[in-house]
Amino acid sequence: MEITLTDGNFKKEVLESDVPVLVDFWAEWCGPCRMLAPIIEKMATEYEGRIKVGKLDVDSGKQTASEYGVMNIPTLLIFKSGKEVARIVGLVAEQALSTRLNEFI
Repeated sequence: MEITLTDGNFKKEVLESDVPVLVDFWAEWCGPCRMLAPIIEKMATEYEGRIKVGKLDVDSGKQTASEYGVMNIPTLLIFKSGKEVARIVGLVAEQALSTRLNEFI
């Protein structure tokens, strides 16, 4: 299950999480973001209980996007123990994303 992330809940849901977190920085108007969405949804289901998956709309979460230097979307950040451990910018294949996630679980 995906979590909707905001500037207000980012610290609690991501930085204080007991499990690794995949954060999808996206926007409704972003074509590649919409193409990536089904892959993110699938990861949320396949990795349920092992990782947390959250989506942060950069239009409403400008503070967090700026804080993490997100300049292009989609950008995927993987956090573990409150720290960014991986960054993927742009559209990514499902297999490549699975490989990256497996490094952190």
